[in-house]
Amino acid sequence: ANLYRITWNNEPKDSGGLFGGVNHLVLPPELTGCRATIIMLVGRWFPTGAHKVGATFGCLAPALVTGQFNPRRTKAVWPSTGNYCRGGAYISALLACNAIAILPEEMSQERFEWLKSIAGEIIATPGCESNVKEIFDKCWELRNTGEDLRIFNQFDEMGNPLWHYNVTGHAIEDLLQQYLRDGRQVAGYVSSSGSGGTLGAGYYLKQKYPRSKVVVAEALQCPTLLNNGFGAHRIEGIGDKHVPWVHNCKETDFVVAVDDEVPMRALRLFNEPIGRQALTAAGVDEYLVKNLDILGISGIGNMVAAIKFAKYNELTKDDIVVSIATDSMQLYGSRLGELGEERGAYTEVQSQKDLELLQAIAIDYTKELSYYDKKAMHNLKYYTWIEQQGREVEELNDQWYDHDNYWYSTFDQVDDIDALINDFNDRVGLLKED
Repeated sequence: ANLYRITWNNEPKDSGGLFGGVNHLVLPPELTGCRATIIMLVGRWFPTGAHKVGATFGCLAPALVTGQFNPRRTKAVWPSTGNYCRGGAYISALLACNAIAILPEEMSQERFEWLKSIAGEIIATPGCESNVKEIFDKCWELRNTGEDLRIFNQFDEMGNPLWHYNVTGHAIEDLLQQYLRDGRQVAGYVSSSGSGGTLGAGYYLKQKYPRSKVVVAEALQCPTLLNNGFGAHRIEGIGDKHVPWVHNCKETDFVVAVDDEVPMRALRLFNEPIGRQALTAAGVDEYLVKNLDILGISGIGNMVAAIKFAKYNELTKDDIVVSIATDSMQLYGSRLGELGEERGAYTEVQSQKDLELLQAIAIDYTKELSYYDKKAMHNLKYYTWIEQQGREVEELNDQWYDHDNYWYSTFDQVDDIDALINDFNDRVGLLKED
C-alpha cells in the first residue's frame, strides 16, 4: 500500500493491481426508470474501500509540506461520520504518525472493526449519522487539553473540495470522453452534502460544461438544505444538520431530499439473491446486477437523487448525469443482516414491490434554487461556523461576495502544492534510486 493508490484508476482488485481506467458503473433505464444515462464513479477500489481517503490526503499533504504538521510528534485528528476518519487513519499509518478517529457510536460495525486494526485511538460520540455537532464538540474538548495535535476537519478544510475539484473532476472529464458522442451532453453532477468536499468535482464540471448543474442531495428525514429541517436518518456517510464551510452554495443549482426508506429497500433488492433475480427478469443486464454490491447506502442515495433530478428536468437519452458511489456493501453487511432480522426473510413479492418503488421514483422534494434560495442556504453557515466554531464573518462574506476569487483561486493552488510535494520528496530522499 502507498500514496500512489489514492486514485479512481486502481485496477478493481482487493489487493495489488495496476493503474487503469476510471472505475464506474453505467445505470440504464431498465434499472432507473428514467431516460437519461446515470454514471456512478466507484470508490470501492480506493485503498480503504471508499474515496474519502483522497480528501484526507488533500487536507494533510499541504499541512505536511508547508511545515504546519510534524508527523513525528503531532497527532492527527480525523472527525468524521465514518469513511473520512478511516481514510485519515490509513494516511496516518503510512506516515507513521498517531491518529485519533472520531465518529458517531451508531455507525456500522464494519467501520469500527476496520478502525481497530489501524487507528491509534477511536472516540465514539453520541448519536448517529446526523449528529455532527457532537463530533465538533469533541474536537473542542481535545483542543482544550493542550495536547500536541492537529484537527483535520473535513467540513472546513479547503483541501477537501480542492482534491475533488482537481482529482475527481479531472477523472470524470477523462471518463466522459467515451460517452460524449452523437450530441450527448452533461446535464448534471449529483453528490450528497456530507462534508461538502465531493461537490468540488461538480464545480469543476461546470467550468468545463457550463450547462451542467450541481445537485446536492440529503436525507428527507433531515432536510437541512431543503427547508432548514433536522432529524435522524439511515443514509450513512452524509452527515448533516449544518451547511459545511467548504460547500460553495452560490455554485449549487438543485437540492434533492431522498427518503431514506428508498435506499434501505434498494439495498436488499440489490444484494438479496431473490432481489437480483427480480432485476434480471426485469431486463437489467446480468453483469450489472452481479456488481450492484459496489454501491453502498450513500451511493444508492445518490443514485435516487440523480433519478429525481433527471425526471424533474425531463432529461432524455442524450443527457448524462454523473454521481458518486462513495463506498460499497463491504461496509454494510451488518446492516443487511439487521434489515433481515427487522423485516423477515426477503421474498419474491417484496422484491417486486421494491423494484416498483425504484422505478416509480418521483420528483417530490426536488428544489431548483433561485439566487436567494442559494443565499439563504449560505447564510445558515453563520450559526455553525461563526457562532459555534469561531470562524470570521468577513471570510463568510468573501465566500459569497468575492466568490470567484475566494473559491477558484484556492482550487487553482494545486500546481503550487504539487511543486511543494515534489520539493519535499526530493529533500527527504524517499523516491531516489540507490
